Amino acid sequence: MRSAILAVLTGGVLLGSAACGSDPKPTSAPQPVTSARIEATPTASPSAPDYSADNDVVCRRLDKAFTTGFGDFGKAIGKMIAYKEAKDKAGAAAAEKTAAAELQAVATEIRKQVATAKNPDLKASAIVSVGKIETSAKNRDYIEKIKTTKDLDKNLKIQIAEWLNPVAGYCAIS
Repeated sequence: MRSAILAVLTGGVLLGSAACGSDPKPTSAPQPVTSARIEATPTASPSAPDYSADNDVVCRRLDKAFTTGFGDFGKAIGKMIAYKEAKDKAGAAAAEKTAAAELQAVATEIRKQVATAKNPDLKASAIVSVGKIETSAKNRDYIEKIKTTKDLDKNLKIQIAEWLNPVAGYCAIS
């Protein structure tokens, strides 16, 4: 599970960094100044707060929440697959319900871990992740598509990327 999360994040980081070099070039040269007198006006801009130390702390907590929570979610999915392969519909339904409950627990833990974050952008991004995870816990279509371990990779990679993408710009979740 951790390698799948890491692979998704690595792909997202590479795509994000590739996009940085695609800014359009200016179409015209700068116009010459026609005035003989140029006044220097100081541009005092307040420096943005440095959240790096707090981001590190919050990201470590989020990493632990994601890793632990997705581990429990993965165990429930594994049980569901085993029940489906054994044609045990009741067991599969119960395991699917447990998996959804584990996802909700991940969302709750993320919300808790980011509550004291000082960086409002990191906090907002984590809350977006929480919303996506909570939506997935309620709408379990992607879980129902998982019948074998082969289906697991195919269906879950997309979901994990969607869940983690909002915080990937701030945290390197492993």
